[in-house]
Amino acid sequence: MLKLEKVHTHYGAIEALSGVSIEVKKGEIVTLIGSNGAGKTTLMMTVCGTPRASSGRVLFEGSDITAMPTHEIMRQGLAISPEGRRVFPSLTVLENLKMGGFFASRHEIDEGVEHVYRLFPRLKERSGQRAGTMSGGEQQMLAIGRALMSRPRLLLLDEPTLGLAPLVIAQIFDIIRTIRDEGVTVFLVEQNAHKALQVADRGYVLETGRVVLADTGANLLANDGIRSAYLGA
Repeated sequence: MLKLEKVHTHYGAIEALSGVSIEVKKGEIVTLIGSNGAGKTTLMMTVCGTPRASSGRVLFEGSDITAMPTHEIMRQGLAISPEGRRVFPSLTVLENLKMGGFFASRHEIDEGVEHVYRLFPRLKERSGQRAGTMSGGEQQMLAIGRALMSRPRLLLLDEPTLGLAPLVIAQIFDIIRTIRDEGVTVFLVEQNAHKALQVADRGYVLETGRVVLADTGANLLANDGIRSAYLGA
């Protein structure tokens, strides 16, 4: 479904990604783990076209999206819940959700809202509440819900559990599984490597802009080097 082929990305003269090749197949949860500064968010944003890959190709469902503007990439059936949530604090929950349905008709927006409320009953309870007054966990649910409003076939999640309490983290990962079970492929960048690898079909390890290891989530969890470097074991 998604392929990166020998992708290089630069910020000026600085190379942030160096020859990265990754594949996310339809129906999978694939995770990307690595230390801070490894280039994980840069990779996610390169898929979205900001920044653009300096060389190599980004393919979605066989089509080359490398040079597409971001809004056209999103029209292909991708959506992202970015690091830091980036909800609109002065808007209500419902208004934030509707902002995610920018390609949809009014009927599709209404259906999308109901779908999100089924996934996140707490958002329905807080439909009229301003997003800026919500807890971090609730804002993260809202950010994921907003991304789902465009009915993507591929959902990109960048650090969805960063700074959240353990109970909320467990809820977020349960929702990620449910989203996949409903037919949405998930590409996950996550600092909580243990939880991410537990839920992932496959995983990639990124170090200083390079993929250094790729395997199933279960095998990466059992890898002594990964356990030592990322799992505190």
